[in-house]
Amino acid sequence: MNPKTLDHVAFWLADREPIAEELTSQFGMHVIDQQDNFTLVGADARRGKLTLFSAEPPRERGAFKHVALRVSSLPQDVEIETDLGQDVGVRLVEAPTEVNYDLDHVALFSADPPRTAEEYLRFGFDPATPTPDGQPRVQVGGAFVEFHPGDPGDPDKPLLNHLAVLVDSVDEHIAEAEEMGVVDNVVDAANTRAVFVWGPDRVRIEYVEHKPEFALK
Repeated sequence: MNPKTLDHVAFWLADREPIAEELTSQFGMHVIDQQDNFTLVGADARRGKLTLFSAEPPRERGAFKHVALRVSSLPQDVEIETDLGQDVGVRLVEAPTEVNYDLDHVALFSADPPRTAEEYLRFGFDPATPTPDGQPRVQVGGAFVEFHPGDPGDPDKPLLNHLAVLVDSVDEHIAEAEEMGVVDNVVDAANTRAVFVWGPDRVRIEYVEHKPEFALK
């Protein structure tokens, strides 16, 4: 498997509108796409984004700890850590970036963080140095997935829908995922085609390909 970038992080939410409003009013994002069942927000459609899916409550936190957005300079009028409600925590990280409010990392709970980080290598993620406070992590295209001590559980209604990584060819990843026995489903949408697989701790990973006619902005 050969993912290129961390494309988006997707959530199941009982009420997506307040979260979308907070992200667009506080974090330099805009609504990229809105459908009956989801809202896609981000600073740039071809960079890291957040997808908010409507779902029946209650949702369980499960493996999700927080998501972090990267900015070239921390703004003075925005909290570094923000609770958007419904257990969606957002942090700002100051680091070099071509686009402010791109994805920097997503933090997940794991009963065995070093082992989980090792397992992610099977799914095409690259090794990365630990966080400044020593948490194991992996990387894809300069963005990270961190693993923090905690119980991810096995919720029936998780908050985290999936992590999505961009790939050149979904067909190649379908074949490899079938060999690994981890395929969940394949989706052919208007702008993208994707295969969803079951990753460590029952976190779904989407390998998504942008179609030539990809037109989101």
